Amino acid sequence: MPTRRTTMRSRTGTKLYAVRDASGQFKDIQTYKRAHAADLRHKSKAEVEAARGPMEKKVRKAAGNAVKSVKRSVKGAVAAVERVAKRASGRRQRRRPARRPGSPLERRRPSPRPKSP
Repeated sequence: MPTRRTTMRSRTGTKLYAVRDASGQFKDIQTYKRAHAADLRHKSKAEVEAARGPMEKKVRKAAGNAVKSVKRSVKGAVAAVERVAKRASGRRQRRRPARRPGSPLERRRPSPRPKSP
């Protein structure tokens, strides 16, 4: 919603817009000429919607619905991945027994050494 402005005149007679905050204090002073010209340059949302054709409205609505649908499906996929990750991290990994120095896995054949000349 646009900010409400009151009109007044300066000492020299220039027309002004005064923008006030919630407590009634002046927040901004604008010259009427510049502010009014800026207002005329910008179209309201209602004017833009009225100027838009019926086919364009349908296309825009369908695109918005598609975006919403994709967001929902991605959100569901992310939630599923998080559930799986949580379940996987909750399980304890099976611990392997520690290797003993004399176990068969430790007794390997020594690597062949190159013969010295």
